[in-house]
Amino acid sequence: MGKPKHMTNKQNPFAKKKRNNKEKAAEPPVRRDKPYESIVLENESFEAYYKHQQICGSDAEWDQFMAHMRRNLPVTFRITGSKAQAQLLLKLIKEDFFEEYFRAVKELRKEEPDALVEPPRCLEWYPREMAWQLELSRKDIRRSEPLFKLHNFLISETSSGYISRQEAVSMIPPLVLGVEPHHKVLDMCAAPGSKTAQLIESLHAGDGGTIPSGFVMANDVDNNRCYMLVHQAKRLNSPCFVVTNGDSSTFPSMQYTKDDGTVSPLKFDRVLCDVPCSGDGTLRKNADIWNKWNLAQASNLHGLQYRILKRGAELLEVGGKLVYSTCSLNPIENEAVLHHLLKESDDSLEIVECSGALPTLKYSTGLTYWEPASKDLTFYKSFDEVPESQRTVLRPGMFPPPKEEAVNRYHLDRCLRILPHQQNTGGFFVALLEKKKPLPWETVTAVVGADGQESSETAIVEPPQKKTKYMRGFKEDPFVFFDEKEEVFDSLNKFFQLSADFEPRNLLTRCKVGKKKNVYFCSSIVRDIVQLNEKRIKMINLGVKSFVRCATRNIECDFRLASEGLANVNAYIGSQRRVMVQKQDLIALLSCTDPTRPPEISSLTAETQKNLQGVASGSCVLECMVEDVKLATVGWKGAMSLRAYVDQYDTVHMLRLLGGDLTKFGKSVAHSHFAPSIRGYCNKKKTIYFCLTQKKINSKTNVTQWKPRRTMNRKRTTIWLPTMPSQQLCRRNLTSSRV
Repeated sequence: MGKPKHMTNKQNPFAKKKRNNKEKAAEPPVRRDKPYESIVLENESFEAYYKHQQICGSDAEWDQFMAHMRRNLPVTFRITGSKAQAQLLLKLIKEDFFEEYFRAVKELRKEEPDALVEPPRCLEWYPREMAWQLELSRKDIRRSEPLFKLHNFLISETSSGYISRQEAVSMIPPLVLGVEPHHKVLDMCAAPGSKTAQLIESLHAGDGGTIPSGFVMANDVDNNRCYMLVHQAKRLNSPCFVVTNGDSSTFPSMQYTKDDGTVSPLKFDRVLCDVPCSGDGTLRKNADIWNKWNLAQASNLHGLQYRILKRGAELLEVGGKLVYSTCSLNPIENEAVLHHLLKESDDSLEIVECSGALPTLKYSTGLTYWEPASKDLTFYKSFDEVPESQRTVLRPGMFPPPKEEAVNRYHLDRCLRILPHQQNTGGFFVALLEKKKPLPWETVTAVVGADGQESSETAIVEPPQKKTKYMRGFKEDPFVFFDEKEEVFDSLNKFFQLSADFEPRNLLTRCKVGKKKNVYFCSSIVRDIVQLNEKRIKMINLGVKSFVRCATRNIECDFRLASEGLANVNAYIGSQRRVMVQKQDLIALLSCTDPTRPPEISSLTAETQKNLQGVASGSCVLECMVEDVKLATVGWKGAMSLRAYVDQYDTVHMLRLLGGDLTKFGKSVAHSHFAPSIRGYCNKKKTIYFCLTQKKINSKTNVTQWKPRRTMNRKRTTIWLPTMPSQQLCRRNLTSSRV
């Protein structure tokens, strides 16, 4: 007898993966008899193919190209330009870290007396000196104490969102796109999110006190990689950002509400298509590609890249701009994809010059002629030469146009090819397209607006959607927006004296029933898009945590401000919840590492004490002026004390700007300074006890004041936490403690 129908279905892939991981964990690790062999940085097919395509102008340039391909990639980072403290941080970097750079590198190169010590190089094509390159490898940084200090600084500031460690060539596409605060922006293949972060920064590059009218929508087809986007976005805390999970090549048509109240198709002003590619431009940091590289990768990806680019062009507004970029050097993935779409678009799209946005950048122009090749490096000048056996691999769209059309009609020479030897970077390809008119397959209809004015509107082509058997990835919590009768808002409005222009409908929670624990804030246009399109695509994340429920007695409001969302709601908070503190007082508040003993108000300066008079107990905003820059952070005024509620990384960041003492935080400031020493002990019942003292725990330790809490570690053993109120703040750090 056969199995019932419900038992013949395929196994759940997530459950199967979990079982496989459990089985692997139970197996003893296999020890290698021999050490790992170094990767040989050679590939004859790679060299033969690109030499034939003439990506370098001369033999001498080719030798430079290959020499750089085998060198380590230098360290690059950029400062978040949209932050108010950007210039202050840049000054600190130049004075405190770059001065020690020469001495550290000389010490590192003492065995090479003739070696030149190159100073930290500012990437001149990046605006306002906000991007820097260090001619060192990651290995070099870990070998020197001053350089390791710089390394820890970069880690700490990256976690706080004020610095991004990003490859130099990866910074180019967002700069070329030219995002402004009012633009509607789509990043089609966004993960892991470094370029997305730049798009968000550009969106917020205007007046820091206002919320942009535009937004950034970041999409990725991989559900797990979408959470990398969430992590990147949380560092920037933008209310104008939303993460979606879907196939970019069949990205759904969306709607939004115009200023006149009419609901219209959502077209984007800017689109970034940083498509999946073979990645041979990243050989300097991904050495394993040397062994894996072959031409089949580019041929297989050409079709997908074309479909993503085509869908991006369909979603683009007439007059809008689109950047197509890859980290590949192969013309089959670059110029061929562009020519394939340009030929079909009938002059609706045009490649435009973009080098003007990147002064001093060294690059090569796009190829106007190339020859596709089979896996065995047989080159073909036209599709007619391709044998029948290869016509499923090499297709007509991969071949170049006549040379005069390549330049005069399709302008392929306007593309940018950045080669590693030109300024010691990785390899990259960038092209900027402008949509001149609707695509031939798009329909244009006349629309009468609410004001009676007639205008034309281009309908978005609805792509064929793939039928999925089950919901991929995790099921997301709902997005529940406040309505006009929300009781929680009445409490927030009264306590924080929110201004009249604050829109309560822009607040949301992630639960439909029960008490609202966290309250998030987003911009009006993001709320509108989510409410109109929730059923069209899977929404992963949006909004910034701005208010957090706190169980504190004798306080008028059950919520306190969250440091993550302060920059967005700060402009709406009334003067009665603001306190101007002196620089030395803010240093004292941030330097307090014992959460049970916050500084007494009587210990602060007389001016700060005066400013605290009349401020009721509870959550408040602490403000301090540093070199004409106003620093703002979340505070809590008690009956006799004042404390700062600041994230662990932001604490170190602000102390740096204030000139405070960081020695108490140790050599690496990447660790939390809130948690005292936490020691663990595991008894015979697999129960873990934590102690907040330096004394070692044994089986006779009194645990009457400890209570169990489960699921905080992978083995799901019981974890005992202290119940004393003074130690509650340490719970948040237990998840990162080693047991």
